[in-house]
Order: sequence, then structure tokens, then C-alpha cells
Amino acid sequence: MKAGSDQIALPLDWPQSAGDARLIVSDANREAFEHFRKWSMWAVKATILTGPRRSGRTLLARTFVERVGGRLFDDADQRDEEELFHAWNQAQDTGRPLVMVADRAPPEWAPALPDLRTRLAVTPTATIGLPDDALFAGLIELFFADRGLHIPADALRFMSERIERDYWNAERAVEAVDRFAISERARLTLPTIRRALIDASLLDGA
Repeated sequence: MKAGSDQIALPLDWPQSAGDARLIVSDANREAFEHFRKWSMWAVKATILTGPRRSGRTLLARTFVERVGGRLFDDADQRDEEELFHAWNQAQDTGRPLVMVADRAPPEWAPALPDLRTRLAVTPTATIGLPDDALFAGLIELFFADRGLHIPADALRFMSERIERDYWNAERAVEAVDRFAISERARLTLPTIRRALIDASLLDGA
């Protein structure tokens, strides 16, 4: 992977699993990872995790709660407010952390239930940002590896620099390249990748 990205260094009391290998850390998400590493220092045993969809936010949250015995509410800003209120209180009573993955954080997320709104106001928020160069390249490489493919360094650099930097675009681009290479019976080379991305209208500025 590109310099500047690294695999997540989980705390020693977090056993490694296959899912952890999919967690790539860069400046775009490092603050969120560090927030979870220091969960024992949270003022309340709950946190809100926001970020673009497809950014790995649910994977990070699920990996965390599985390790520490916590509870996860995905799409929390769409969930039943009474249920979320009781889950927040239970997390404080048991010391088992609650992670709420949401598209918005307070004050944009403003529940109608006053007691829940009060509790969310004192709940820390962690945010995953848009992918930077290192994370975007790492994701492209990972998605090719999922398909049993190795992308040459020059082609990886070309893709990461020329595709609009978005989590969903990384997946779409890899799928388009793989499909094109199979249909053309072509090797995974820079010319093949360029043609595939142009064909899929994914090449920025093409």
C-alpha cells in the first residue's frame, strides 16, 4: 500500500480476526481509530460515529463492540428513540460501551425525545473523513486483492490520482476494471485500466 497508510494497530487486549485486516488507517480516519483505542477514558460509555457511507464506519464500530462486549446501533439516527435512550442508560449502568453509527451528529441529529436529546448532547463524536491519497490507494489495492488480483504500482498510482476520490468510487472502479479485463481477456496493466475507466466514464477529466 502507499506510504502513509498502515494496518490498524489494535490494543493488546483485542484479539486479531480476519475482519481486522480490512481496517486501513490513514489521516482521514486516524482520529476515529484513536478515539476507540482510548475508550476506557470516555466521559460516558457511549459514542457517536459519523462519516460517509462505505467509509468502513460500521466495520470499525462492529469490530470494536465485538472486542469489548459493547452494543452497536447502526443507522442510529433512524432508530426508535425510546430504544436508543434505554440502550444509552444501560451502557452507563453496565460499563459496556454503546456505539451509534449515524449520518449526522448533534445538533444536526436532534431527536424528538428530550431525554435522548440531552444524553446525545454529552456524548462524544468520532468522525471518518473523505479518503485521502493513502486511504484511497489502500482501498483500491484491497478491493483488487478481494478478487485475487494484484494491481501494478503504476496502475494503482494512476487510479488513485485520476478517479474522483470517494469511497463508493473505489469499489465501482475496481469492479469496472475487473469486468473489462475479463471481457477483453486482458492482463491487469495500466493501458487496460485506462481503457476500462474511460469505458465506464470513471476517469476524472477524461
